[in-house]
Amino acid sequence: MDTIEPVSSKTLVKRFNLQASPSTVRSAMGALEQKGLLEQPHPSAGRIPSVQGYRHYVDQLLPPPGPAAQHLEKELTSISLQWAAFDDLLRQLTKRLTDFTGLMSLITKPIKPKPILQEIRLVQSGDRLLVMLVESSNNVRYLDLRLPKEASKEIPSIEEWFRVQLGQSINGNLNWSHLPPQLHISGSVLKEAIKSHSHTRINTEEYVVYHGMSQLIAQPEFRKSESFRPLLELIDTQPTALIPYSHESSRVWIGSEHPKNALKQCSVVQASYKNSKRGKGQVVLIGPMRMAYSTALATVQSVAKHLEYILS
Repeated sequence: MDTIEPVSSKTLVKRFNLQASPSTVRSAMGALEQKGLLEQPHPSAGRIPSVQGYRHYVDQLLPPPGPAAQHLEKELTSISLQWAAFDDLLRQLTKRLTDFTGLMSLITKPIKPKPILQEIRLVQSGDRLLVMLVESSNNVRYLDLRLPKEASKEIPSIEEWFRVQLGQSINGNLNWSHLPPQLHISGSVLKEAIKSHSHTRINTEEYVVYHGMSQLIAQPEFRKSESFRPLLELIDTQPTALIPYSHESSRVWIGSEHPKNALKQCSVVQASYKNSKRGKGQVVLIGPMRMAYSTALATVQSVAKHLEYILS
């Protein structure tokens, strides 16, 4: 885990003083490769862990966390007492997370769970269209749109299309790719309005503090600029996309498990915390797949637990 270079059987025998010959170790590595736990970049190279191999390690073989996790836990109380403003506290915590782990850290402020869209009602008046977005939290949001004349006849049909779509969706998302061609005029107007409304809400409700980007791009996995450019663009434009939604209180995303392709060479370790108003925030560490998972997981869980304590 110290480098990104493939490891040979001879290296393993020498480093760990194994009581086995390199050929025996090589045979064992071949068996692990057949099970999908190791990969061989090219025929003459050694092996490296696969995403499946890292997943098996995280799920089955994690050792106790290192001393950094214990030191951070001892420091948390004094940190919280030093910073009266919550924003200052989050900035200090992200910095200390990076200092302790050598990974990029990110913390989001608690926000209430995003309401799920349950129903869309349309009321036409002349060339105006009132759009009522009915959400799971019993909220109703309104959009007032100007409707093209030729779209008036489409209103009953697209309202029925909305009903069927939301009835089949478990997360309130609309699959616009399934919009019938005959509803294109009204559909295009409504699609842009609803997406713009949703994007505006995200921009005003979410707040992210992060630290240690230089630590991340200094890793040998990102030696070539083209390998980290998509990640930098994602951090600049949509930092919350680094944190996939999860029902679990803590989770590890490894390589291609992450829904964003920009993090295919990274692992994301996250833990959630709540405040007294049922808002939910995330504490996250991002680094290469060969990170110290046990320490990373223990530190985000400690910070999340401490934040939940001081906000309750």
